[in-house]
Amino acid sequence: MYSFKNDYSEGAHPRILQALVETNLIQEDGYGGDQFTQKAIELIKQHIGNDDVDVHLLSGGTQTNLIAISAFLKPHEAAIAASTGHIFTHETGAIEATGHKIIAVDTKDGKLTPAHVEQVLNDHPDEHMVKPKLVYISNSTEIGTIYQKEELIQLSETCKKNNLLLFMDGARLGSALCSKENDLELSAIPSLVDVFYIGGTKNGALLGEALILCREALKEDFRYHMKQKGALLAKGRVLGIQFQELFKDNLYFELASHANEMAEKLNNELKKEGFSFLTASPSNQIFPIFSNALIKELQTKFAFHIWEEVDKEHSAIRLVTSWATKESEVVAFVEAIKGRAL
Repeated sequence: MYSFKNDYSEGAHPRILQALVETNLIQEDGYGGDQFTQKAIELIKQHIGNDDVDVHLLSGGTQTNLIAISAFLKPHEAAIAASTGHIFTHETGAIEATGHKIIAVDTKDGKLTPAHVEQVLNDHPDEHMVKPKLVYISNSTEIGTIYQKEELIQLSETCKKNNLLLFMDGARLGSALCSKENDLELSAIPSLVDVFYIGGTKNGALLGEALILCREALKEDFRYHMKQKGALLAKGRVLGIQFQELFKDNLYFELASHANEMAEKLNNELKKEGFSFLTASPSNQIFPIFSNALIKELQTKFAFHIWEEVDKEHSAIRLVTSWATKESEVVAFVEAIKGRAL
């Protein structure tokens, strides 16, 4: 059975495994003081084109989100997120467990707009309610959509006007930036957001996210927050080696491009067969709508998530491709659904 459930089913790109083996017996300082982490940080800053940011390597997305958001907010402050946002739907109340409310907003495409933010601010006018302080977005979103540059500019301007922090979850940032519909450059992001991260877990690394602090006021004492919440790894080299390998050339973007190409092939072939989609996704997640009977058949050969019920006879499923997805398996999936559109 082949899995389209997620983009972290496989281990890591062979170059990363090779680098881990080759450096295994080199003795290094712990907690990110090793040469590999320092080189990785240097390379990331070069790719971003900004030396003024702080870069911290953490093990996973939920850990990164909860440490960053709890570090930046005062006890009475809250985060704004789309109702499909990862911090609201798939992190077991991690943000709330740190004492901060998430104000969820229903959106049609998983993306927040200035109008959404302004409405939340209007609905929270005084000290009898939590104070909205941070706007959380994902790029790509949980339903595969991406932010265009102008959309991010407008959101950024709204946040600056209202003294709000803008935080971009980049667990799948590689896929977003390598999408054929994308017009946002990695180098433009630091000027538009206060903090973001570059996801490695879902793009060829064994594990790891690179958190980028862009606003000066957020940098102070951040390693204290990491240590207190168990994220300052003694063997920080494990993260550093991986990000050094991903960013010493264009490997990070090559892996994301492959994932997108496989998703695009699936998307195009399903459209040719007459299937419709829950959402228009230009990234490595697609959401076709199948009959429940067809879904049951497909589950004997492929693993995937049933995303939501469309009606009594049909459901949307999520197909996720990765840096390691085999084109032959994409072809096999297409063959299994040929002639089955209703």
